[in-house]
Amino acid sequence: MRLNYERRRVFLLAGVLICGAATSLAQTEATPGSSTPGQAIPGTNGVSPFAGSVPAKLVPGIMPLSLRDAIDRGLKQNLGLLLSHADVRSARGQRWEQLSALLPHVTAAPYVAESKLNVDELGFAGLANLLHISPSVGPFSYFDARANATQSLFDWKSINATRAASQSLKSAGYAFKDARDLVVLAVGYTYLQAIADEARIETAAAQVKTAQTVYDQATDQVNAGTSPDIDGLRAKVELQTRQQQLIQARNNFAIQKLTVARVIGLAPGQEFEFTDKSPYQPFEGITVDEALKRAYASRSDYQAAMNEVRAAELSRKAAVAGYFPSLSLDADYGLGGSHPSTATPVADVRGTLSIPIFQGGSVHGDVLQADARLEQSRERLDNLRGQIDSDVRAALLNLQSSADLVIVARSNIDLAEQTLTQSRDRFSAGVTDTVEVVQSQEAVASAHEQYISSLYNYNYARISLVRALGIAEEGVKEYFRGR
Repeated sequence: MRLNYERRRVFLLAGVLICGAATSLAQTEATPGSSTPGQAIPGTNGVSPFAGSVPAKLVPGIMPLSLRDAIDRGLKQNLGLLLSHADVRSARGQRWEQLSALLPHVTAAPYVAESKLNVDELGFAGLANLLHISPSVGPFSYFDARANATQSLFDWKSINATRAASQSLKSAGYAFKDARDLVVLAVGYTYLQAIADEARIETAAAQVKTAQTVYDQATDQVNAGTSPDIDGLRAKVELQTRQQQLIQARNNFAIQKLTVARVIGLAPGQEFEFTDKSPYQPFEGITVDEALKRAYASRSDYQAAMNEVRAAELSRKAAVAGYFPSLSLDADYGLGGSHPSTATPVADVRGTLSIPIFQGGSVHGDVLQADARLEQSRERLDNLRGQIDSDVRAALLNLQSSADLVIVARSNIDLAEQTLTQSRDRFSAGVTDTVEVVQSQEAVASAHEQYISSLYNYNYARISLVRALGIAEEGVKEYFRGR
C-alpha cells in the first residue's frame, strides 16, 4: 500500500512538471499541430494506472459526452481509482488482523478416543511377566468436549499495532480521495486535449478553404497572363500544406478520442462525440497565502501523509513494547469422561504473565526498522508540504500567464485576418505577389494555433489549480457546469 502511495506521489509531481513544460511550449510554439495525440496524462506516456480503465458495456449509437459525463464515468471505471479502492479494502483487512490479537478467541474441539496399550512399548518391558498379566492394557476410552476461550488482558505491543493499523486505514481512505482528484485531473487533461484537437480541425479546414480560394485566384491570374507561373505554384504548395495539416489534425483527434475512451472506461469501438467546448471565464484572483492555507486543509494526499506519520509513530511504540510483559487469560468449560454417557462438567481457568527476558535482539531489530520507517514518513511529509507549496504557486503563475495569453491571442487573430484580407486585395490588384499572401496565411494559422493552445492551457491551468487546492472534483464540475 505504501508503494502504491509513493507511485501516486511520483505521478503527481511528474504531472505538475510536465504541465508547466507544456505551458511554456505552447507560449513559444508558432506553428499548428503542437498537440501530442495519445498522451493520457502529463508525464506518464500511458504507463500510469490512471491512464487505463475497466471497459463498460457498449452503448448503441453515438454517445454524447460532456466533461461532467466523462468525469463521472472515470470515477467509476478508471483503473487507478479501482486499484486505490482495493488498497482501502486491504488496509481494512490488515486492521482486523491486528485487532484480532486483542479480541477473544473461542474454539471448540470435542473428541472421543478408544485406546489399547502395550506396557512393553511404554518402557515397562517385563513388567507384565513379573505381575503375570497380559502386556496389553485396555481397551479404554476418553471423551472430552469443551469450549476454550483465550483473551489478552494487556499487551501494549498489540494495542499500538492496532492503533497503527487504524491510522493506516485512515491514510488509505485519504489516498482514495486523492485518487479521485487524480482521475479528475486525468479526465480533464485528456478531454481538454481532445476538444483542442477538434478545434484545430475546424481551424485547419478553414485554412484549406482560404488557401483554395487564393490558389483559384492565382490560377486565374496566371492563365490571364497577369501573374507569373511561380505565383500559381506557390499558392498550390500552400494549399497542399494546409491539406496535410488538416489530415494530421483529424488523425490526432481520432487518436485522442481513443485516449479519452481508455481513461474513462468506454467500451472498445464505442462511438461518441464531445458536447463541451473550451470555456473561458475571467480568473477570480486568490492570494498565495489563501491558496496555501486551503490546500493544506483540503489536500487528501497531505492528510494521508500525516496519517502515515502517525501510523509510523505507533508502529515504533509497538516495536518498543516488545520489551514489556503481557498478561493473558485462558479458560475452558465442557464435559469430560470415559464415555459421553458418563461425562461430567469440567473446567479450567488460568492466567499467564509473559515476561520477555532475552529474545536474541529481535526487539532491537524491530525498533531500528520502525525508526527508519518513521524517519522516512516524516521526510515524505515534509517533501509533500514543499511540493504543495510549489504546486499552488506554479498553478497560479500558469493561470495568470495563460489568461493574459488568451487575450493577446484573440487580438492576434483579428490582426492576422485583417492582414490576410489586405494582402489578398493587394494581390488581386496586382500590387504584390503570392509571397505576401502566403505569409499572411501562415500568420493567420499561427494566430489560431496560439489561441487554441492558450485557451487549452488556461482551462488546464484552472484544473491544475483546483487539483493543487485539493478540490478538483467539485471545482471542475462547477467550472464546466452547463458548458
